[in-house]
Amino acid sequence: MRPRLPDELVDGLEIRDATPVSGGDIADAYRIETPDGPLFCKTSRHPTPAMFAREADGLRELREHAPDWIGVPEVVRESDSGLVLEWIELGGRRSSETEATLGRGLAHLHRTTNATFGGLGTEKAGYIGSMPVDLTPTTDWPEFYLTRRLRPLVEAAVQAGSLDPDARQVLDRLEPRVADLCGPTEPPALVHGDLWAGNRVVDAAGRNWLIDPACHYAHREIDLAMMHLFGGFGPEAFAAYDEHHPLGEGWRERIEWYQLVPLLVHAVLFGGGYGVSALSTMRRYA
Repeated sequence: MRPRLPDELVDGLEIRDATPVSGGDIADAYRIETPDGPLFCKTSRHPTPAMFAREADGLRELREHAPDWIGVPEVVRESDSGLVLEWIELGGRRSSETEATLGRGLAHLHRTTNATFGGLGTEKAGYIGSMPVDLTPTTDWPEFYLTRRLRPLVEAAVQAGSLDPDARQVLDRLEPRVADLCGPTEPPALVHGDLWAGNRVVDAAGRNWLIDPACHYAHREIDLAMMHLFGGFGPEAFAAYDEHHPLGEGWRERIEWYQLVPLLVHAVLFGGGYGVSALSTMRRYA
């Protein structure tokens, strides 16, 4: 029996078949067959407000600014309940060449700048995964990182019971040093925003693709830190990146600092040991 997909999302596509595929924890995902070829559809019965719209905005922004050798799926349809995207034929394997190409492409992407840190255009709210985050713009990166990321995420994780309340006091001790901990001043960079290995795929032809973004303008090291957190990226990616867009002095010492955001998001959403890891990291920097 073919799954029922939202009419406003698929009307007119002349769908011949729809097959469930893996697509993450947030939405149901399908390969849909049309006369013009396969497409990817993701949908949710209980969508979080504007979540799919923000993802579509991010995909369009990445598609506009990424170099030709990095793929970003085209948004075919969007609605409050889901997205229809270009189909990516997977099957390629990561190699030293794909990793170096990804590094060069990410360096190119990060040269896209903006007047302020925060959302794309006028948007002031976004998501990392299904976690709402504040994208209100500011010209001050340390302020953004402290007030739009660390403080609200620490509070959310404490309220969820997945982070020791002592984290509030640790963050208070860190606050006077936030500017130094955030590293050298850099212009806002267009970042993927959720660049773990599962959000980079390699197609059958060996081309890298970026999917499921949480795009905004931020310090570019947050993408590099996320890439280090769960692994899945080869050393060639980081070497090629640094060659084409050299990183600021001491960037390796800031990796765990910028991993705090994904750790706190995971603590809120999944619990487990993520809160313990986040607090341990905060204490090391304190």
